[in-house]
Parts: sequence; structure tokens; C-alpha cells
Amino acid sequence: MLSSVMYLVLSALLFAQNSGMKPLPFEDLSAFQSQSGNWQIVGDVMMDPTVDVHAQPPLDKKKKKKSEAPPRPITSVSGTGVLLNMPDDDKKSHLVTNWEHGDIALEVEVMIPKGSNSGLYLQGRYEIQLCDSWGVKTARFSDIGGIYRNWEQNPETSYMGKAPLVNAAKAPGLWQKLEVVFKAPRFDASGNKIANARVISTTLNGVKIHDNVEIPRPTGGPLVNDEVAMGPIMIQGDHGPVAFRNFRYKLIGDLDIRMEDLNFEVHHGPFETESEVKESAVVKSGSISALTYEVAGKENEYGIVFTGKLTVPETTDYFFDMVYGGIGNLKIDGASIGDGWGGLSASTSLQAGSHSVEVVLFKAQSWVRSSLSLVVSTTNSYPVALHSFSSSPPGSNLVPPILIQPKSEVRLLRAFLDFKGDRSQRLTHTIGVGEPDRIHYIYDLNAGNLVCVWKGDFVDATPMWHDRGDGSFRPIGMLQYLFSGPSLAVLDTPGQGFPSSSTDLISKGYKLDYASQRPTFLYEYKGAEVSDQIVPDEEAKYFIREVVVSNPSPNTYLKVAEGRKIELLPNGWYAVDDKQYYINIQSGQVPSVRSKGDVQELILPVDTTPIQYSLTW
Repeated sequence: MLSSVMYLVLSALLFAQNSGMKPLPFEDLSAFQSQSGNWQIVGDVMMDPTVDVHAQPPLDKKKKKKSEAPPRPITSVSGTGVLLNMPDDDKKSHLVTNWEHGDIALEVEVMIPKGSNSGLYLQGRYEIQLCDSWGVKTARFSDIGGIYRNWEQNPETSYMGKAPLVNAAKAPGLWQKLEVVFKAPRFDASGNKIANARVISTTLNGVKIHDNVEIPRPTGGPLVNDEVAMGPIMIQGDHGPVAFRNFRYKLIGDLDIRMEDLNFEVHHGPFETESEVKESAVVKSGSISALTYEVAGKENEYGIVFTGKLTVPETTDYFFDMVYGGIGNLKIDGASIGDGWGGLSASTSLQAGSHSVEVVLFKAQSWVRSSLSLVVSTTNSYPVALHSFSSSPPGSNLVPPILIQPKSEVRLLRAFLDFKGDRSQRLTHTIGVGEPDRIHYIYDLNAGNLVCVWKGDFVDATPMWHDRGDGSFRPIGMLQYLFSGPSLAVLDTPGQGFPSSSTDLISKGYKLDYASQRPTFLYEYKGAEVSDQIVPDEEAKYFIREVVVSNPSPNTYLKVAEGRKIELLPNGWYAVDDKQYYINIQSGQVPSVRSKGDVQELILPVDTTPIQYSLTW
């Protein structure tokens, strides 16, 4: 059994093996118990981010009746794939699955309209809050992703909930991705609870918001106010509208895997190959209960050969993750399933029963930290550590991060950016601009383009400055990538897409506003002078971009967004990349949407009139 600390460190592996995830298809409602009619299956849904779902038309005092109804906050189209709740005074039941779960890993996309509120109850008893929390500065248990409280007055039975570590909420009407790893309460043979329920990990929009949180009792409004080993998923249906799509899950549990009859042989020397290790003299040998490099008796110039028996409970695929200082090799039944420098990740199919196992580790580099860990899992299990705690303490192989934060002033930092985390899409002329109000962006000087925006902490400069460094930094927080390549282009052919690069752009750096310390980026494009400024709104909830072009060439356009799907909303905004962020054109130009392969581009005609738009996510 893993300790709670090890669950904390290794829970991310559960999503790495997402081949075990099972979809909950929203083709119909057959996976759920009967309900009053507020739940329905639709093909798509749109939610106006400017209209509160609880808004009522104002009262006409002269006529003593309500005036014209406000815009509809929610519209949908027929089809399948989206689960939508539209409660009213008569129809407002919760939705409960026909199936039950104990330990579970799940991921789902949720869309919440402005002012709405719902909740996802694990086992029908422990609520993960779902509500419109966009722009909240300090998250509480009642904000999205929070673990809700109960309403017991007795201090011995009350539970005050758990706020998210940070607020990672997107704006209302956008799809938000929630990932949860949950460990059900444990009971002995007599039915007595011996361990509380636990949320091992929760991630919202790519940001971890819970780490190893214990839930001692049901939260408020449970399906039943008791605790059980198995229970259904329940979605709150009486508080407000909410939509879901792409729901996937896998039932998980403890893995009864054992490494037994483990023996070791220690060799000393500056070995460069496995054969050199095995051909040298054995300086120490013995038996041991778990893998550990510490049997070497020194920190450098050693080799260790472990042999033993690995017993697995069922015939299935097993995933092995081994991290170490030096060079290693893992063999099962005489065959190597993975080797290399610093670590290995491998999988193999094993029959239920016992198998011979051999682990070889050798290290000759004094600048490498000694460590050894081996973690095993299946698609439906928690990872199991087969090494001793002292051989690889949690975090021991991590480099202390070098974090950069704006304090009282705007912070600028030049670095490389791996666009969408992809090293093959490295942008070499980017600059990060961080605001004290925790809203940030990265600008590509080489392309004259806003490439990503985010909220939260600023950047992790560890890969830039640690050791020799590689010149890159990483945004931290709730990140929204936009697009790479130039913002300006001359499009002479109808329907022509934007080029991926431009040789006609000459960067002229930027100038700083003395008062705010915010940059305005300057460049030249086909002889036209361009200024480009990005600033947050007064509440630091979104960015406003203004682009001014002097003497542009005919048929010059500004690309403001691209994505798989760009939709015009009833309020005049554009939802981009299948509702990942919004664009609101504020300067009057008439936009158009053009297709380029399997993506769409939102573009604006350019003249000498300043272009201004807001970007909300």
C-alpha cells in the first residue's frame, strides 16, 4: 500500500495511462436514473457571457408589469454529445448515474453560464463545486472546484470544506476541463470506517487546485447522508443551468503487486557498461526488502545488480516508471523492457503469477544525484512503489524551481517559448509581460503577435537559468494559447489563409509607458509602421489589444484568432476554438472568418483606423 505522500506524488500517472478511460456517452440518458425533465441531450449549447441566468426583466413602474424580456442567456441545438440542465420551478431534479464507483479517476468538460451554480457529487456524497467564479480574486470552498462544506452545527460532525489552491475559472459560457482522482472511504470487515474519503488530485483548466485532501464526512446536500464503499455520481440539478461534454472515467483500486526474494550484489568502479559491472568483483551482497541505491555504500562509481521475483495479480499490461541517477536496465523473465540514462518508462503484458526480475544500476558521474525508484501500475490501479522511501524521497529528483513574479510593477522577461509546450515549435524572440494583478501574456517580437495569455503566477525560468540553461521559460497558471505566426498579412486571393511566417516584418522593439511601465510593441510591415499595445481591463479580468497601422498596403488584414471552430454569438462576440475564449471587436471593423485547412481564422480589414478588441478567457 502507498502512503498518502506517495499518492500525492504519483497520482498524475493515472492520467498518463488514459487508455483505460471509459467514455460516458451523451447519446441519450440511459446511463442515468429517471429525472423530472430538466436534463436533456443536445448537440451544442451557447451561453451569453454577459447575461446572468437569474436576471429578471425590470419592472415598468407606470404599467406595474415587467418590461421587455432580457436576452436569452442560453440557446442550444438538437443533436447528441452535450448534457444540458435547464431547471425551472417544476423540473429541477438531480441526475444520478445507474452505476456506482469506489475509487475513480474522471475528466469532464463543463460549461457554466453567468451567475449559475451546480455541483458534481462523488459517490453522491462529496461535492466538487461547479459555479461561475470568473474573476474571483481569492477562491473559497464555494467557488468552482472547491470541496463544499456541510451544514452541521455540532463541531464534532461539521466540515468546513476546502477552497481551491487558486482560482482557475474561465469566463462563463466557455468549456472548462475538470480532472479528479478520488479515493473512496475504507471499511473493515464489520463495516466500520477505517479511512476517510480523499481527493488525491483535482485539476481545473490545467491548474492543480487540490493535492491529497481528506474529506471526513459527506458535504452539504448529499444523495444520502452516510458513507459507503460504492456510490453513484450525482450532478446537482436544482440550483442552475449547466452543461457537460467529453465525460470519461475509470474505476481504479489498489494493486497487489509484490517484489519478493530480492537479492543484491554491489560492484565498485567507474563503470560505463552493464557488462563491465557484471564482470567485476562483488564487494558486497545480501537480501533486501525493497530497491534502494543505498546498498552501494557510496555516492559514486558503483554498480548494483538486483534480482528477485515479481508477483502480479492478473494478466494485463503493466506500466513501469523507473528514475535513477546514472544508467539503468530493467529485465523481466530475462528480457529487457527498458534501459537508458536517468530513467525509463516501459510497459509489457504479464501473465498472472510470478516472474523473474533484474534491475541493474551503475553510476560514474559525481555531478549526478544518487537515487533509485521503481513505480508500477496498470490502467486501472494506483501506482505502487517498489523502492524504499529513502532511495527516492518525494521531490528529491526535482530541481528547485526558479520562479519570477511581478511585485508592485509590470515585469518584462525575454526568453524562448515552446509554443503549446512543443519543443519543435520553439519561438526564439518572445517576451513575457507580467502584471501585479496576476494577468499575463507573451508576445512574439519576430511575428508581431500575441501568442498566449494566462492568469495566476508569472513564469518558471528554471529551464532558462538552471545549470547551462536552454533559454526558455514556462508560463504558470491558467494558460490559453492563441496562435503562432504573424498577425498582419496581405491577402490578395479570396479565401486565402494567413502565412505561417513572414519575411516582411521588421521588429523595432518596444517603448515603455513611463507611468504604467507597460510596453507598446513597434514594427514595420511592408513599409507600414505598426504599434501594438496589450493592457488589462480595470478589473484585470481580460486583455484589451489596440493595433495601429500607418499607410497599410491594400488588402492588409489583421488575424485576431484561429481555432477549430469560430462562432458568432448573439451578443456580437466570437467564441474561438470551440468555445475556449472570446473575442469582442470594439473598434467597428467588420470581421470575417476564413478557413485554412482544418482551422478557421478570424480576420479584420486594416486601414489607418485603430483596431481594438478584447480577449476574454
